[in-house]
Parts: sequence; structure tokens; C-alpha cells
Amino acid sequence: MQSPLQVARYAYIPKLPPVLKQPIEHVVARLGEATESESDQAGIRELFPHTYGKPIAEFIEGSNPNVGTRRTVGVVLSGGQAPGGHNVIAGLFDGLKAANQDSTLLGFLGGPSGITDDSVREITADYLAEFRNTGGFDVIGSGRTKIETDEQFEAVAQTCKTRGIDAIVVIGGDDSNTNAAVLAEYFLARGMKTQVIGVPKTIDGDLKNAYIETSFGFDTATKTYAELIGNIARDANSAKKYWHFIKLMGRSASHIALECALQTRPNICLVSEEVAERKQTLDSIVTEICAVVAKRAENGENFGVALVPEGLIEFIPEMGTLIAEINDVLAAAADEFAGLKDAEHQIEFMSGKLSTDSVRVFDSLPKGIQAQLLMDRDPHGNVQVSRIETEKLLTEMVAEKLEEMKKRGTFKGKFSALNHFFGYEGRCAFPSNFDSDYCYALGYTAFVLIANGVTGYLASVRNLARPAERWTAGGIPITMMMNLEQRHGKKKPVIRKALVELDAPPFKAFAAERKTWAVKTSFSFPGAIQYFGPDEVCNQPTITLKLEQQG
Repeated sequence: MQSPLQVARYAYIPKLPPVLKQPIEHVVARLGEATESESDQAGIRELFPHTYGKPIAEFIEGSNPNVGTRRTVGVVLSGGQAPGGHNVIAGLFDGLKAANQDSTLLGFLGGPSGITDDSVREITADYLAEFRNTGGFDVIGSGRTKIETDEQFEAVAQTCKTRGIDAIVVIGGDDSNTNAAVLAEYFLARGMKTQVIGVPKTIDGDLKNAYIETSFGFDTATKTYAELIGNIARDANSAKKYWHFIKLMGRSASHIALECALQTRPNICLVSEEVAERKQTLDSIVTEICAVVAKRAENGENFGVALVPEGLIEFIPEMGTLIAEINDVLAAAADEFAGLKDAEHQIEFMSGKLSTDSVRVFDSLPKGIQAQLLMDRDPHGNVQVSRIETEKLLTEMVAEKLEEMKKRGTFKGKFSALNHFFGYEGRCAFPSNFDSDYCYALGYTAFVLIANGVTGYLASVRNLARPAERWTAGGIPITMMMNLEQRHGKKKPVIRKALVELDAPPFKAFAAERKTWAVKTSFSFPGAIQYFGPDEVCNQPTITLKLEQQG
């Protein structure tokens, strides 16, 4: 059963940059100067001798005699879902078919394992029709498999040879596109024809630079969360008796929390990068929150909204040190730890292995948080911060400190807190008009990059704060975004995550207003994403993007 909105969205025609509106055989890639990686240039060059230093590609009008070649292209969705993924595939499909109707698009099923296992389905016009302009990754499914071992690379090569695959488009985040760069290098080193093109995906907003202005899905996800935050803020202002602590996705960066704060004007928004810059302790964060709660209580307002980034706990220096020590202990004593019969014994075991400073921090935490810090690690061996209920940790510690303040007579109000975590609610929402357009343009761009013969590139659509009629398109070499990071005790090439910059316009705009928002109820209510109506209602990019490109 299709909802009325679903049917209406099928009819939506995504907008393209002007350069991609002309006949596809007239779009060529103009190559600029050689590029360098973000840092660790010598190390990255050594790891990517065939793809390092490639030039930036900008699409211009010209003549490409190779565009009409019959091709077989594979596409894979890698990592977590983000609104607009279906439109990337739609744009890729339409570009491929505009060049040659006999070309074939194969979707690898279930993520990168679909490549290694040779699990595919052909994407046809009829099949794709029911996914255009809709959320989710269910058109072919996604997965988090990393192609790392010699056996996996050999399996990928065999799949490409068996299927005659000319190019693979990897739709994913920083790790997935790092994998795309490694795959491109692998193919070239073995004389294989298969090209690899990446598409920047993550709702977290931390895959960006001057040429990748935003990752797709960030627009829709933040607008979805902002609607929910606005609804809660209105409820708080109506009931006037609860403080709502809302954790938002964003492990490595606070872009989501910052954008939602700009949209909704909460009383408190913690920014992980600022916490790290100020070297704040957990206690100092709690103290600052209590000061806001107490000040509002003096005005008779025993309610409020506080936004908490998912990755906050790792940015608190003492907590970061604690987590690093726990990771080391668990790696070194994995079998012994696994043999412990319950959480109480695990906590006791860990307390005996930590440094003096870290054991003090660990022992100060509620038992539930201690247990969460000891849960199974992610594939990189790191704590799964999304499973740590940071919002509950803060409310417990705030309540405890307020009780102490009440005994001293420095707090005379009331404090009753509710906790929320908004994450999955935003990952598969119907994409906004912006994400529908942007993703379609990215997919179309990915094909034009293939048609121009490049590999190891990331699709780039720019000037995004302006109407689509002013967008430009092209691509950048993935190695340009890389640095070396310590992973499992070894230096690994990875795309550097883009953190919130404290001297950039979005944070400055927030910092200029937050003292007012803390004390004076100033909530803003974005409401639901709109798909029809005037431009100021349905076609606006994020506030972050507009502030970054203001002027």
C-alpha cells in the first residue's frame, strides 16, 4: 500500500546543475592542477602510487566521444542509511541510460559483501520507479563489510571479471570511501579496467571540505530531528515541568547538534569540539548545566531543552583517556574478560586494571554507565558510544548536584528530567527537496566521472546554498581528503573527519545567542519537512550551509 505522499514523491522531478542539463555527450571533465592529501603526504603517496595527486575535475561544456560506450556499472550502498540514497542510484541510472540505453546497472546486494559474494540484481527502470525520491536503502540493501583481506580483494576482482564490470560506484561515508580509494588503487595496480567512484554519504555531516560542501542526508536528518525537538520544546513550554535531555547522532562531530540548535534555539546545546578545546571535565559540564537550570528556576521556569551530541563522552579529556585505557585492557585481556560471569565482576576487574586517575573517573560513574563502557566493541575496536546513555548520565549527575545545591540554599526550584535519543528516526526519512535534488545530481555526476575515464574520485556538487540553477559539478580525488590514523595499532589511510570549527560562522552564530536562549525561553518550531509550497518553506538548505556560504 503506497501512501499519498509516496505516490506524490514518485512524480517529483529532481533539479540538476545547469552543466548536467545539456546532452550528456556534451559534458566533459576539465582537469586542474595536481592535488595533495590533507596531511601525511609522503605516507599517502606511498600507499596510493597510481591514484595519488590526481587533479580536481570540473564539468564544462565540450565533446566527449566516449560517453556512448556500452557499459556495465555496479553500485553499492555501504554503511548506515541516509535519506536520498535511492536518488543517487536514480541519477546514476538515468545518466548511464542517457549515454547508452543498452548499458546495465547492477546493484550489489547487502553492501560490500555483495561484491565479494557476487550477489547482485539488475536495476531496471520499472524496479527503480518505486524507490525514486523516497527514503531508505531497501532498493538493494546496505552493509558494513570492509574489503580488507587479500581473499576479499581477489573475490572482488573475480566478480568484476565475471560480470564484465566497467565501474563501481560506492555510496558511503568516510570509511566506505577510503575503501573505494583502496579498491581503485588495487584495480590499477593489477591492470584492471574497473573504475571506482565514491559518493559522499553520512547524516553526521563530517564528510566535507571545500569541494564536498555537505554529505547527503544531513539536510533531511537534521530537519527531521529539529521537528521532533521543536515539538518537545513546545510541550515543555506548555507543561512547564520537565527538562528534556535529547541525545542526537554524531559520534565524531557535533554538526547535527549544532544545526538542530540553530533551528530550534534550545536552552542548552553541548558541542563536543568545544568541550575538548576547553578541556572540560564531566563535573564542569554538569556544573554549567546546573547553573542554567538554577537561573531558569529563579525566573519560575522549571523546564527546558538540552541537546547532547552522541559522541560527547569521548571528547571529555578524562573520559577519552578512560575509554582509551578500557579499550587497551579489553584488547589485551579479551579472553579473561569474556570469562567473567556478570557486569559486577567485569566492573571490578576493570577497576583493578586502570590507572589511578582513570579508576577515579570510572568509579564516579553510575553502575549502568560503567557497564555500557564495557560492552562489545565496534569493528575498529572502539567503544560503541551510541549505546552509552550519555543523556541519562547527565540527568543523574545534574539531579545529584542540584540536590546538593538545594541543601546549601543555592537552588530553590524543581528538577524533573526526561531523556530521548533521536537517531534512527532521521536515517530513512523521505528526503527533503534539497536532498532529493542533491543526491540525484551526485548520482548523475558519478556517471559523468565514469564516462570521462577517471577513477578513485568522489562526486562533487558545489555552491549548494544557492538554487540548483547555480550549482556546479565535478569530482575530487579521494586521496586528497586522506591522512594516516592509528587503527588496531597500525597507521591506516583514512578520510579525515571534518569536525565543527569553533571559529567558523555556524558555531559563532550559535555562540552569539546561546546565553540568551539559556535564560529566556526562545524556542523556534521548524515543523515537518515540506515538499510543496514557496521556496522559503520547501527548498531551503540547512542553516549551517547558508552560514558557511554567506556573503
